Amino acid sequence: QVQLVESGGGLVQAGGSLRLSCAASGRTFSPYHMGWFRQAPGKEREFVATIRWSTGNTFYADSVKGRFTISRDSAKNTVYLQMNSLKPEDTAVYYCAAQEPPVVRYNYWGQGTQVTVSS
Repeated sequence: QVQLVESGGGLVQAGGSLRLSCAASGRTFSPYHMGWFRQAPGKEREFVATIRWSTGNTFYADSVKGRFTISRDSAKNTVYLQMNSLKPEDTAVYYCAAQEPPVVRYNYWGQGTQVTVSS
């Protein structure tokens, strides 16, 4: 079984930055994609960013493009989300997720880390 553990959330003022980390552990792990999602109060969970593990290719939601950067450290089985120019509407619980073949959806999820951006 694979466990994903997020860290790095917190309270920050608008315009500030945070860096989230997500470490995978439990067994040898070879994801196809790893990604970040978020869920704000009263809203559905939404996609934020994803990275293809083998190539490093990335894809972002329009709402965060140019402000957030997803990256990975394969040796540490860790994915990061650097969040800059944060806005109050970025406030949410942020979840890390992994898609490991042969499953074609994100099949491992972390517990989430709270990010709060004050105005």
